[in-house]
Amino acid sequence: MKLERLMAITILLLNRKRVQAQELADRLEVSLRTIYRDLESLNLAGIPIVSYTGVEGGYEIMDSFRLDRQMLSLDELIALFTALRGLQSTQAVQGSQMDRLLDKVGALVSQAEQGRLSERDQLIVDFTPWRRSEAEHNKYEALQQAIRESKLVQFAYTDVQGDDTQRCVEPIGLVLKRYTWYLHGYCLTRQDYRTFRLSRIQHLNIQSDTFQRRDVALTKLNERMDAQLQQTSRHELTCDLVLEFSGNARIAAIDHFDEQDITRLPSGSLLVRTTVPRQRWLIGFLLHLKTDVIVHQPADLAEEVKQAALEIAALYTSTPLTEGRDEL
Repeated sequence: MKLERLMAITILLLNRKRVQAQELADRLEVSLRTIYRDLESLNLAGIPIVSYTGVEGGYEIMDSFRLDRQMLSLDELIALFTALRGLQSTQAVQGSQMDRLLDKVGALVSQAEQGRLSERDQLIVDFTPWRRSEAEHNKYEALQQAIRESKLVQFAYTDVQGDDTQRCVEPIGLVLKRYTWYLHGYCLTRQDYRTFRLSRIQHLNIQSDTFQRRDVALTKLNERMDAQLQQTSRHELTCDLVLEFSGNARIAAIDHFDEQDITRLPSGSLLVRTTVPRQRWLIGFLLHLKTDVIVHQPADLAEEVKQAALEIAALYTSTPLTEGRDEL
């Protein structure tokens, strides 16, 4: 315990210009007398700790001292620090563990370089998912525990076709792709490796039964997932689009399409010419823009959008809105 406390004091002092003894005592939950003894031990060990008196007094490590960072340059440390902060936003590592890790990386930067570190701090990598409910976080934590302890999991799952199934899975690992978490595992129901989107997992139940981890690397499963997606995309039908965006929909055009595919019309509208996969999401994307988008080509897609809009309208014209409210 003393060794861990001495390391914690060293890291704190390396990451801060000056720290008061009382703050160290409060943070490490020990007495002031213990802190004074620890500081003396660090001095005897060759770590140059200097004390200052007065209102703004405290303890600090001499600017010239830093831990051996084994030939890592400052630019490399900045890149590492930025990557760790990006990982912190995913909540893939517990907050307290990540804070300690960031402190240790910061401790590799000398006091003289701390100013440069803050000056060069011009990039933030934020993978924070838009969907951050407590239920989703609890699901993630439960799966992490099941993976660590090699325990079977059971859950209800809704696949991409909308079919609901019950699954029993040997969880192997989690992967974050485009703000979305996925579970890689061996599905005993399907007798094969499968990938599950966490948002579609319901009624998750961690079993008491354990399993022998299969000889497969998580990176291989992730590569397999990417290969399957690429193969699917190669076999998908595509269509050549000509879309006209006006009003608020112009923002959607700028966000979703490449600049070279966009032509600005004298009216202020944006004309987009591009080729995309012919998937179900395309109709939904166009419908949510309502009257601010016009499909010029292809004609059959324009007809599909028209029919979908008529079917939606029929829901509200054939059935009074008051019906069924008592059942809600």
